[in-house]
Amino acid sequence: MLYIVATPIGTLSEVTYRAVEILKSVDYIACEDTRTSKVFLSHYSINKPLVSYHKFNEVSSQEKIIADLKSGKDIALISDAGMPGISDPGTVLVNKLIECGLPYTVVSGPSACINAFVLSGFDTPFTFVGFLPDKNGDKVKALQEYKTYKSTLIFYVSPHDLVDTLNTMHNMLGNRKICVVRELTKKFEEVYFTTLADGYDSVLKGEFVVVVQGYMEENNDLLSKSVVEHIKYYTQNGFSKNEAIKLVAKERKLKKDEVYKQAIDL
Repeated sequence: MLYIVATPIGTLSEVTYRAVEILKSVDYIACEDTRTSKVFLSHYSINKPLVSYHKFNEVSSQEKIIADLKSGKDIALISDAGMPGISDPGTVLVNKLIECGLPYTVVSGPSACINAFVLSGFDTPFTFVGFLPDKNGDKVKALQEYKTYKSTLIFYVSPHDLVDTLNTMHNMLGNRKICVVRELTKKFEEVYFTTLADGYDSVLKGEFVVVVQGYMEENNDLLSKSVVEHIKYYTQNGFSKNEAIKLVAKERKLKKDEVYKQAIDL
């Protein structure tokens, strides 16, 4: 049996009794970073062999895990923090287990996106996006997909990228209420309510989750710009002129020919 076990996202005591029992009972533990996992496991006197299982070796490592499961071994899969498979390795292995018809289960525990969503007080439904692409052009294209989602949006953001990401979100999603959650369950946990226009003005350190209000008609700041400025924004962020014209026509509920006439000089 494979046990997919959630581990603490901050405070080490934030773990279930069942998780500790399972981790003590398995034959070995597959983890992202053995050094990080040893700190948590040592805290609970869990002394089991560790094997490395991270995003760079997911495919190559799964063959050994599959073979061991078929031989009757019990294995636990953990990530550095939180639930495996949620912006952490695990999905590839789960799909392989489904394909092979092998048993697996989830051992409940903390997940940063759930904690942040509850702390925000925003409405369900919500859409978990996770990390956006690193390059700004790719980030813009990704946000375009979620622009008109009426559900609350949840993002993971690195501290060094937070300010730029919030600016890009403001340009793409308009001015929305947001809740920036930092250092979940740790001593300096912070829940910061602001808007995309006002941004974040606090400590740029630790792990961040950004919870964003869902789409409403008045959110769209790009609609307050001229048609030409609207088109320019997209072309400057990696879209072709034709792609930009189509997007602008759709967002402004205009005929494509009308938008094209205003874009001739670009």
